[in-house]
Amino acid sequence: MQANRVRIAVASLALSAAGFIAIVGSESYTSTAVVPTKGDRPTVGFGSTFHENGAPVKLGDTTTPVRALVKAQAHIGKEEAVFRASLDGVSLSQAEYDTYMDWVYQYGSGNWIKPLSPRTWLLKGDYAGACEALLNWRYAAGYDCSTMVNGQPNKRCYGVWTRQLERYTKCMAAQ
Repeated sequence: MQANRVRIAVASLALSAAGFIAIVGSESYTSTAVVPTKGDRPTVGFGSTFHENGAPVKLGDTTTPVRALVKAQAHIGKEEAVFRASLDGVSLSQAEYDTYMDWVYQYGSGNWIKPLSPRTWLLKGDYAGACEALLNWRYAAGYDCSTMVNGQPNKRCYGVWTRQLERYTKCMAAQ
């Protein structure tokens, strides 16, 4: 069995350095808070929606690259605790763990614990089904980001869709 397919208890895992780099690499760094897609919350740094103290990011907030990394790590740490607690008795490979933590970083642990998130399938032991469930999360403010416009990717939020496709590919490769 390949190393990326060995599953161990979620409680024993943590986001890898490669997983952290993948997350911040997927997020476009901004020194000043922006709204990344129409209807989204303001983000700053590497897609952080909250500051380390829990205060929400507001338009006009600023950061530096180093502070942005600290902010991202704090955000991930909080989300990771909820993630691990939500998967009692589930085992994942490191590749699966990192992929789902990337999802949680974007959509939040509140969405992770909702029905129809990949968690639902993981709790049933349906690992491929969990990968497929990633593709259901392609909306931003109610808009289907996988939508093409005149045969071209939409400019509104197509990156949301391509990120889900990348997660799906990584997830399926770990099966």
